[in-house]
Amino acid sequence: MGQIDDLIQQGRALGCSDIHLTFGLPPMARKNGKLIKMQGHEVLDAQQLQVSADDMLIKCQIQRPQDPLEEIDFCYEAADGSRNRVNIYYQQKKTVIAIRLLSAYIPTMEELKLPKILKDLAMLKRGLVLVTGPTGSGKSTTLASSLDYINQCRSEHIITIEDPVEYVHQHKNCMVNQREVGVDTNSFAASLRSALREDPDIILVGEMRDLETIASAVTAAETGHLVFSTLHTTGAAQTIDRIIDVFPPYQQQQIRTQLASVLKAVISQQLIPTADGNGRVAALEILLITDAVANMIRENKCHQITSVLQTGGRLGMQSMDGHLLELAQNHIIKPEMAVDYGIDKNMLMQKLFA
Repeated sequence: MGQIDDLIQQGRALGCSDIHLTFGLPPMARKNGKLIKMQGHEVLDAQQLQVSADDMLIKCQIQRPQDPLEEIDFCYEAADGSRNRVNIYYQQKKTVIAIRLLSAYIPTMEELKLPKILKDLAMLKRGLVLVTGPTGSGKSTTLASSLDYINQCRSEHIITIEDPVEYVHQHKNCMVNQREVGVDTNSFAASLRSALREDPDIILVGEMRDLETIASAVTAAETGHLVFSTLHTTGAAQTIDRIIDVFPPYQQQQIRTQLASVLKAVISQQLIPTADGNGRVAALEILLITDAVANMIRENKCHQITSVLQTGGRLGMQSMDGHLLELAQNHIIKPEMAVDYGIDKNMLMQKLFA
């Protein structure tokens, strides 16, 4: 256990987000989006990793699944009191460990440089707000910051359903109950159904993974709750299409109609290395569901959303390329990074390198 705790402490001191332990390599860490070798450590062998994995499972009182090949996700509290998300998996029949270093500190929206429109979304009384993006794009941090803002500004009952709980919220002006899948509840869908009988005002669903969870989240929004959730999609139009495609064809028009009614915003984000190399900044695409956008969803015309993003700036909307361009022109990110992460690369090259 000592080695794992020491690695976690070292990783935090270096400002890393993740630690990777695999046989045949020394411990690796991800800092500002790039993998680096952790100094002062020897190459790991398979036996070391097996022992470390077993020790963590014993400490956390977690039994190995009946299926010996099943991956194991859990939250691990290190000796320094920090919370960490651990995934144990296998490659070449040997144990590998991935550790996400969770922060106890919830950054403010100002510290994250999030647009003011996110504060407006946090003050909604009902509806569905989605934050999307690839793994490691900061979705959980954006949502945690939004919930903390609600916790300070409103007097509500917040229920979160997460796998695992990443940021721990204190009771401020709100009452916050945080449920962990596999620890406090069996599944996202089961906990969502139960939540509707627990008098919540605001519900956070850590991830909408399947049809049942999506349907339950939409129902919760329809019945007068403010629901936040995430998906691993890029772009607002793709997010809406992805949700609809989860349902069988005979249900798709119904879910389009429901989404058009309850969806309030889709925020898609990426984390981009800053120009000074000392961190990363979020680039955001923000779609607000106006009457026109609701009609596009209802009529299966999501391909028209791109034009809405480009013309909806006065309402608080922004396209991904538009925000990347702004970040590059303000010297927050390098121009080549804007092009690398952009959608319309030719447009960005013309504007940044002409």
